[in-house]
Amino acid sequence: MKPKSIKPDELNKIFSELKKGEESSIGSYLVKGVRLQISKYNLSGAERVQLLYKRRRAQGLCIVCGKKVTKKNPSTDQLYRLCEEHRNKIDKGSK
Repeated sequence: MKPKSIKPDELNKIFSELKKGEESSIGSYLVKGVRLQISKYNLSGAERVQLLYKRRRAQGLCIVCGKKVTKKNPSTDQLYRLCEEHRNKIDKGSK
């Protein structure tokens, strides 16, 4: 993912979130041409993927490709976890 451009004064907010232990502070940031990457230490591959999927799902993106998901599940009224293309390949293909 591309680093998010932020202003130097926004670093205080990120650092306060980091002190609280909130996962919202995890990410890659660009401050005055310097990339600052905040991530958890010594994560296994499965844990890294789990965090990526969780972050994509919260943003309403397909967990496989990162496209914006537009359709909602009628029974839960929440966005699907996959875009239409991957729903056809993965979910509907297994039935």
